[in-house]
Amino acid sequence: MPRNDHEKWQMDLEEYIRQGEPEKSEKSTAWKTAIGLQDVDGLKTSEYLLETAKEHIEGRIDIKTAQKRIQSYYEERQTRNEIEEGTKEADIVSSRIAELLGERTFQFSPAEWKNIHKRLFKDIFPHAGEYRTYNITKSEWVLNGETVLYASADSIRDTLDYDFGREKNFSYEGLSADDAVKHIAKFTSGIWQIHPFCEGNTRSTAVFIIKYLKTFGFSVNNEIFAENSWYFRNSLVRANYNDLRKGINTTTIYLERFFENLLMGYQNELKNRFIHVDYKEQSAIQSAIEKDSKCKNCTLEELAILKELLNNPSITQKELARIIGKSERTIKTRTVEMQKKGLIRRENGKRNGRWEVLVIFF
Repeated sequence: MPRNDHEKWQMDLEEYIRQGEPEKSEKSTAWKTAIGLQDVDGLKTSEYLLETAKEHIEGRIDIKTAQKRIQSYYEERQTRNEIEEGTKEADIVSSRIAELLGERTFQFSPAEWKNIHKRLFKDIFPHAGEYRTYNITKSEWVLNGETVLYASADSIRDTLDYDFGREKNFSYEGLSADDAVKHIAKFTSGIWQIHPFCEGNTRSTAVFIIKYLKTFGFSVNNEIFAENSWYFRNSLVRANYNDLRKGINTTTIYLERFFENLLMGYQNELKNRFIHVDYKEQSAIQSAIEKDSKCKNCTLEELAILKELLNNPSITQKELARIIGKSERTIKTRTVEMQKKGLIRRENGKRNGRWEVLVIFF
C-alpha cells in the first residue's frame, strides 16, 4: 500500500478517536494497536485489511465477518499464486488482536497467555499455543548482533509458574505509581525472557499485558503500543542483557519510560537509538517532564481515577465505577480519600457538580 494512502488511513483512525463515540474510538484504538504490533516482526498490512477494518469500525460488519473476509481474500489469492506470506500473517493476526482487545474477559495465568498465542497464530504457525521444545538465540540490532539468554526449553513451565505465582501474590495496595511501574516493567521483562513460544512471542506478550493492565482499572492507551511497538521489544531486550566486560548491565529504565507513557500519560521520548548498547548520551533518556511535576505519591488506582476525571470532569461516581471496574462504594471511598489528600475537589455540589484535578501528573 502506498505510504500516502497508509498515512491517510491513519488520519481516518485518528478522526474516529477524536469524534469521541465510545464504540468507534475503542475499535479504532484496538485496530491501530493490532496493526502497529506487526512492526515488531517487520510485517506490514495490506490495503484490503485497512478497508475491512474501517467497515468494522463504522459498524457495517462485525469482527467475525471481518476475519472471514480476510481469510477468503487470501484463499482466493492463493489459487492465483499472488500471495505474500508476510502480509497474510500481518492481516490475519491484526484482525485477531483487534478481536481479543475488544473482549472484556481475562484470567491471569500462563494458560491465558498460551491461549492468546493459540488464537493469534492458529493455522499460521504449526506450533501455535504450544511451548517451544528447543533452545533459541536471536541476533539483535540493539545489541550489535548479540542475543539475549532465553530460558531453556525444559524449564519453561516451572519458570512461568514461578513468575506468575509471585505476581499473583504481589500486592499493589498503597504502592506509589512510580514503584508500581517499576514492578510491572520487571514482571513483563521477566516473562518475556522466558520466551515460551517459538515465534510471535512479543505480540502475544503485548496483548496479554494490555489485558492484564486493564484489570487495574485503567483505560489503557493502546496507541502507545501501536506507535512504539519496536521500542517496546527493544526495551525488553535491554532489560535482559548483560555484558560486564563492556560495562553493560540489565536495565528496565527504557521499559519504565514506555509504561509511564502508557499508564500515566507522561511524554517520555521513546527513540530506539537511545536503547542501543553503543548510545552514550544519557540525558536523552530522561523524561521530557521533570519528575517533581508528577504525582509521585499517587497509587495506580488513584491515577486511573484522575485520568477519567480529566477526560470527563462531569462524570458520576456510578459511571466512574463502571469504567474502572470497581464497586461504586469503592469509588466513593477513594474520591473522599483523594479530596483529603488534595488531589481533587468537587465543585458546585453533588447533582450538577464537576471534578477538578489539583495535581499535575502528565
